[in-house]
Amino acid sequence: MTRVIIIFAVIAVLAAGAAWFADRPGELQITWLGYEIQTSLMLGIGAILLTVFGLTVVGGVLRGAIGMPGAISDFFRSRRQMRGLEALSKGVVAAGAGDAAAAQRYSVQANRILTNEPLAQLLKAQAAQLSGDKATVKRVFDSMLQDTETEALGLRGLFVQARQDGDFEQARRCAERALAISPHLTWAARAVLAVQSSDGDWAAAEATLDLCRRNKLMDADEATRKKAVVTTARAADLEDKTPERALELALAAHKAAPDLVPAAVIAGRVLAATGQTRKASKVLEKTWRLSPHPEIAEVYAAARPGSAPRDRLKRTKALIRKIPASTEGPIALARAAVAARDWAEAREALEPLIADRPTARVCSLMAEIEEQQSGDEGRTREWLGRAVSAPRDPVWTADGYTSDTWQAYSPASGELDAFRWKVPLEGLHYDPAAEAPAGPPVPVHQDDVQPDDPGPDGKALEEVAADAAAPQEQPAPKPASDEKDDDGGNDGRTERPAKPKIFVPPRAPDDPGPEPRDEPGGNMFQALFAQ
Repeated sequence: MTRVIIIFAVIAVLAAGAAWFADRPGELQITWLGYEIQTSLMLGIGAILLTVFGLTVVGGVLRGAIGMPGAISDFFRSRRQMRGLEALSKGVVAAGAGDAAAAQRYSVQANRILTNEPLAQLLKAQAAQLSGDKATVKRVFDSMLQDTETEALGLRGLFVQARQDGDFEQARRCAERALAISPHLTWAARAVLAVQSSDGDWAAAEATLDLCRRNKLMDADEATRKKAVVTTARAADLEDKTPERALELALAAHKAAPDLVPAAVIAGRVLAATGQTRKASKVLEKTWRLSPHPEIAEVYAAARPGSAPRDRLKRTKALIRKIPASTEGPIALARAAVAARDWAEAREALEPLIADRPTARVCSLMAEIEEQQSGDEGRTREWLGRAVSAPRDPVWTADGYTSDTWQAYSPASGELDAFRWKVPLEGLHYDPAAEAPAGPPVPVHQDDVQPDDPGPDGKALEEVAADAAAPQEQPAPKPASDEKDDDGGNDGRTERPAKPKIFVPPRAPDDPGPEPRDEPGGNMFQALFAQ
């Protein structure tokens, strides 16, 4: 309604103005170049307006005529661009669906129309990957390195290609260069961190973690935890050489991550060796409450230098009473009781665990008790036989690998803090007795191994499986001896097993090996890139 009123008001004002001019016609006289034009004011204004309108129309026609070729060119260019974008879209869909032929066809069309378009180049590389044309893939990504806008994309493509080809040095160079030009690339930071961890370059790993924290590539809790793992690894390297420095690092890692078992174990060992039993106990108790582990109980029992087995049993019982643990507590108590030759205490500790399905550790302990207490070979063999088929016990596990000792990084992916104390699935074993092969660690998948591939001892895998299925005669456990030192104890420090190395079954000389895999855990970088 308001709008209608405004329109009528405007019309009324214009009509009033026209009537006012009509009542006062006046005269307009123009003299120019000897000519004289004399007319009324209204007619003069009308003539001027008509002239301006005519000039505008003529100017528009002239501009249209002059710009006609460019407009036609723009029209066809726009249509061509639309066809290119349509081909690019269809090519991306085909590549995502795994249709190599269609992806290649649309890639050729898109690159012919969309010259120097990064997405078209990326589609070309993807189509070449689907076709197995590695040379084209490398050439496309190499060309991207020439442009600052696509350099990071090219580096990532070359990184993936090098990773799949097993060229870990090239993959490392790509990741380091990408991180140098753009510190905000999560994949590059994690890849560099994995390589640094695998090389044991802990100072560089700490610097990379600081970079990740500053650029928010990982949250503060994750960065703190991983830094504690790096600090623990440094402490483990220095424990035998400079125990004072190792203690300082282990305590710092324990403060940052109280549930980190290796940090507490290292700190407890060094503190016990220097006579700081009470402080060692506090550190170990704090971690035991969060993450019960056999090593913690072992170091806790031996925290008083020179203690006899009976004294260690008392300390273990005190730990279990103070901080009960459902499974690790009774097993630790039983081990201490066996060492002290207190068979009744050992049986009582294991009794709740043998009611249902005892694990291999429990069965082995019961076999040791039967053998040493009564010498009953029948009962001993019975428990050893049950241990063969018993449920598995927790071990250090990471990416399908199992290890008898904790390591700071996964041998499959290089990921920091990958090992967890848990019951493992069927996977590869991180064998301390095997020599590490040359080059970066490469896990072997079950479907990658042919039935006639030789096993670790030169046998075919079928023979190895047959040997594993056959009943094995278990050696009788050695009786515990109380004569370790003059006072029945030791120097207060538990023995640390050697650092494990990776075990990878060798291939036959004529076996080309599996095709490159993209799933996590396939090689040093796959798990990182898949995140």
